[in-house]
Amino acid sequence: MGVIEKLKMFVVQEPVVVASCLIAGVGLFLPAVVRPILDSMETSKQVPQPALSDVVAGMTGKKQ
Repeated sequence: MGVIEKLKMFVVQEPVVVASCLIAGVGLFLPAVVRPILDSMETSKQVPQPALSDVVAGMTGKKQ
């Protein structure tokens, strides 16, 4: 029996396990591949944080 036939039989007998493995594969693939691509495109640069006084003034509606 070949590997493909055994794999097909496993998919038929254990569909939940196969689905879990596929979901785990996607979960491992995305951070390992997509994040370096985003970093190389420099789209994930940190935005400078505003001053705390500006945030408080914006939330309270009071100008300083």
